[in-house]
Amino acid sequence: MGFWRKEVIDFALDQETLHHIEQQRGWIGREPANPQPYYNLAQLYRTQGRQEEALGLLLHAVGLNGCFADAHVALAEIYAVRANESAAWLHARAAERHGNARAVEMLARYGVPEQARGQGSNVKPQD
Repeated sequence: MGFWRKEVIDFALDQETLHHIEQQRGWIGREPANPQPYYNLAQLYRTQGRQEEALGLLLHAVGLNGCFADAHVALAEIYAVRANESAAWLHARAAERHGNARAVEMLARYGVPEQARGQGSNVKPQD
C-alpha cells in the first residue's frame, strides 16, 4: 500500500487540491468583494497545514461580511487549537448569532471556558 498511497493517491489528491486552489484564486480575482472564495481557499489551505494563510483569509472573509457564519466557525476552530479561548468564543458566538451553532457546541463539548471570552483578545467579529 505504501507505493500506491505515496506515489499515486497522494499525488492525485495534491494535484486536485492545487487545481481547486487555482480556481478559488481566479474567483477572488473576478470578485474580490465576495467572501466565499476567501473562505473556500482558507479551507483548502487548512488541509495543507497552511494555518497562518488560512487565518488571514478567514479574517478577510468576515471583514467583507460579518454575517458569514461558516467563516466564524472556522475561525473559532483555529483559535481553539491555538488555545486562544477568548477569540474562539468570540467567533463561535458570532457564528451562532448568524445561524450556525456548531462552534459553540464544539467549545462547550470540549469544556473550553466561556468566561475567557473578551479577555486578552483584540479579535472582534463584524456584524
